Amino acid sequence: MTSALPLGDAYPYLRAASAGIRHHARALAPRTQHTASPADRAHLDVLHAHLTALHHLLDQLAETTRPPHPAAGRHLATAHTRLFQAAAAVHDAFHLLPTADEPVTDTSCRPERLPEGPPVLTICQRHLAAGHAVRRKTTPSDLNTPLHGHTTTCSR
Repeated sequence: MTSALPLGDAYPYLRAASAGIRHHARALAPRTQHTASPADRAHLDVLHAHLTALHHLLDQLAETTRPPHPAAGRHLATAHTRLFQAAAAVHDAFHLLPTADEPVTDTSCRPERLPEGPPVLTICQRHLAAGHAVRRKTTPSDLNTPLHGHTTTCSR
């Protein structure tokens, strides 16, 4: 699905990232002869990195949009919160997947115990940084609120 707005080359990296996600989703779609393999920790780590990058982008967009267009800025801020909730769910799923060496027994967030060793930026460290950023601008009740219906209507 594409937008009706002419984008040109204004956002080439964002468009390329979206195209990459669509390609990946098509590649994961089950075919008639075999089913797709389940997600593994590496897959969820990369997906979490993508979600937190989008989270940061939405934060910047909400901050720059809010002064001239308060209503649009509030919607972007809500999307920012919901994206953090999605990243939190991916982070939780990461810890529920077994490693190559051992079954899941302890689901706590411990970067030093990752089977790959503690890399410079683990999924846990990335998630803690995103959580710190979202908590500066969001109340705990907003973070725990389930996604609700869209409050505006499209005019076209």
